[in-house]
Amino acid sequence: MAEDKPRLARLTAIITQLQSKRIVTARDIAKKHNVSIRTVYRDIRTLEQSGVPIVTEEGKGYTLIEGYNLRPIQFTEKEANALITAEQIIANNSDRSLVQSFDSALEKIRAVLRYSQKEKTELLSKRLQIRKYEDAESTSKYLIDLQIAITKHLVVELRYVSQKDESTEREIEPFALIQTQGNWLLIAFCRLRKEFRTFRLDRIHHLILSNSTFEPHKLTLEEYFEERKKNWDCTPDIPMA
Repeated sequence: MAEDKPRLARLTAIITQLQSKRIVTARDIAKKHNVSIRTVYRDIRTLEQSGVPIVTEEGKGYTLIEGYNLRPIQFTEKEANALITAEQIIANNSDRSLVQSFDSALEKIRAVLRYSQKEKTELLSKRLQIRKYEDAESTSKYLIDLQIAITKHLVVELRYVSQKDESTEREIEPFALIQTQGNWLLIAFCRLRKEFRTFRLDRIHHLILSNSTFEPHKLTLEEYFEERKKNWDCTPDIPMA
């Protein structure tokens, strides 16, 4: 019976992994749990036989039938402590929308913690302090909206003030977000300039998510950087670090 416990824990973890993404490959599962691909196939069959509605998408991987949910996830003490630590770190972030959204999410997570865990996380919150950066005040508030624009391929209308204090109205197609040296940067295709540009979020003075969508850009973020390396000094709105 003792030999079955690791596998039982792994099967539960695989279900959680399947719930966390739309498609999970056998290779993903094998790597996460340090088992062979053959073991993954056996585990998936076991879960299917026990009634878990797993769908195999040929050539892609596994997915759960939409609407299937386990009972609320139980966090380990280490996982709960990691969330409390993340709360302190994110509190230092320069984007107000990220801080507010994380606080809201963490409140919901705390609601499903066991009473014993709640007492421990409350104690840790009082005994944990991450010193604020020198410039820790909020300088932007559009990070979460831009994340939505990226995932839904929404055209964004914004007013942008450059380093030279020149204000322009733009329509952009958001592509990626990067945090560097305490600032959030947005990479987007600018319809005004007809090319990719980099924008600092703290220089966006007004932003609207439009109802218009754009065709998803085919290149990956890695491919974008490879292209930029060929002409690295041509980032018009700000110099890249």
